[in-house]
Amino acid sequence: MQVHRDTSTAWEVGLWTLANNTSRFHATAVAPRTKEHKDMAGGIEPFKPEYPHEDLGEIASLSPDGEEPTEEERHTLRKVSDKLPWAAFIICIIELCERFTYYGLSGPFQNYIENSYGGRVPGAIGLGQTGATGLTDFFQFWCYVCPVFGAIVSDQYLGKYWTIFYSALIYILGNLILFLTSLPVAIENGASLGGLITAMIIIGIGTGGIKSNVSPLIAEQYQNTSQFVKTLKSGERVIVDPGKTIQRIYSIFYMMINIGSLSSIATTELEANIGFWPAYLLPFLMFLVGFAVLVAGKSKYKVRAPAGSVIPKACKIMWIALMNKGNWNAAKPEYQEEFASGKKYNLKWDGIFVEEVKRALVACKVFCFFPIYWVVYSQMLNNFISQAGQMQLHGIPNDLMQNWDPITIIIFIPIIDYFFYPALGKLGFQMKPITRITLGFMFGAGAMAYAAGVQKLIYKTGPCYDAPGACEAGLLPDGTYAPNNVHVAIQAPAYLLIGLSEIFASITGLEYAFTKAPASMKSFIMSLFLLTSAFGSALGIALSPTAVDPKLLWMYVGLCIACFIAGVLFWVIYSKYNDTEEEMNELERYTAKPKSVEQADEEKAAAAEAPAREKSISE
Repeated sequence: MQVHRDTSTAWEVGLWTLANNTSRFHATAVAPRTKEHKDMAGGIEPFKPEYPHEDLGEIASLSPDGEEPTEEERHTLRKVSDKLPWAAFIICIIELCERFTYYGLSGPFQNYIENSYGGRVPGAIGLGQTGATGLTDFFQFWCYVCPVFGAIVSDQYLGKYWTIFYSALIYILGNLILFLTSLPVAIENGASLGGLITAMIIIGIGTGGIKSNVSPLIAEQYQNTSQFVKTLKSGERVIVDPGKTIQRIYSIFYMMINIGSLSSIATTELEANIGFWPAYLLPFLMFLVGFAVLVAGKSKYKVRAPAGSVIPKACKIMWIALMNKGNWNAAKPEYQEEFASGKKYNLKWDGIFVEEVKRALVACKVFCFFPIYWVVYSQMLNNFISQAGQMQLHGIPNDLMQNWDPITIIIFIPIIDYFFYPALGKLGFQMKPITRITLGFMFGAGAMAYAAGVQKLIYKTGPCYDAPGACEAGLLPDGTYAPNNVHVAIQAPAYLLIGLSEIFASITGLEYAFTKAPASMKSFIMSLFLLTSAFGSALGIALSPTAVDPKLLWMYVGLCIACFIAGVLFWVIYSKYNDTEEEMNELERYTAKPKSVEQADEEKAAAAEAPAREKSISE
């Protein structure tokens, strides 16, 4: 038998080596070895700097308040969050308004697309459950692809604030189109489907530019990067930890997102009792409020100037490391000066940036399992709504039930952040990121298991059993069909489990994307995390043919098994990164931060004045 050699194998091995050489991290630049002591790979060995108080003779001493902790204190004192800057709360209000708009618009989408105009359940287009699920999955996919483009524009050209500003204007246009084409006269004349698709595309572009930038912008309002000791009023000595502060910022940020998402309570009631046009007008008006806050608060934000061609630099670093069999040191200027032979690269970065890119690759590896989680999460936005429509609603709109998810998050975030995590900390157990994300996957699997149980109960109950709303026995005198005799309230725990899964998986994902990204690439790495949701939506589109009776039961069972296995594999593969979490975060202390907009403007003005100044001196 003739064996054909796969020419891609060398590349695959190289990529695998590159990805797996990120397991150890060091907090600073590297020191060149002498050529006599050069290692076999020809690299240079990274080293960690001398931290204050790390000398063994000083361990017994106590650090005064405001000073960095000793090594002993790092292991014995409890870590707490710092105070949060007011600018962060202003940005939270902006995000609340944007999410109010997004969820207020998308909440009625399933009914708007699935049901026909004038039926028992509100509707406009009449594409059925499969068509509605596919179109809503497309919308989610598009909304999470666009952040990549928004991030590139932000990190290289406009900066975060101006990217958010122009994206908001695009968003406003999409809102206006959706509102106008949802008016009764537009629906009756067949304009609703074309208007919806156009609005979805435009809104996706707008929300993409906002999503990839608003979450890094809020965390950047907190400037401290070093731990320090503080004595509480109770007399307890603690370490104020930037990592804990960022964790709290994102917990509050996510809580604001979910307060905004309660807009679907109002819009689904408007949809059920008046029509779709007021359901889309309310979010439109709320977005205008958020835009006004964005503009009014501009002077309060700490805004960094774009860093230029930083993304191509990062790609070049990864290419050099790949070409050197995963040796990241080869991409450092110190290596080029000391050891490089043959082809030398013109390097326009320092060794710290190489370490940052290496750390960012860890985050990208961790993100790989998230698409499976997002498929599970997205069931709440489409198939759970349809499932509620198969049960006795008792006057409750079927798309109102999804609000149990944000209610769960709003209630449990303060409990978990202010009580659960600190209680574990006092017991000596730190809930590090990989642990939290794994727990989120387990809660997601539990939600799918519960949804499968609810679907089985629906199929076992009359009048239509495994064909709810589609049998002669359920036909009503008005020509509509009665749902099966199951109370819709039984669905609520599925939303509770999804909400808990978000607290552990989604919030931690945002935090991980920010803390592991290079300072000049925060938006881009955040967009890659958001892109995992787009892949999840693509998987959801592929699964949409199974979103029909009587296949729904097995769809939920399959998602439960997939999410559970993904969580187990996630822990097995990535739990090692819990051990290097603080070491990776220490790198932020030694990073050159991008200039503020004011500093960049001053440098440009000085550069513009320099020729005239030189000319006057020469004269």
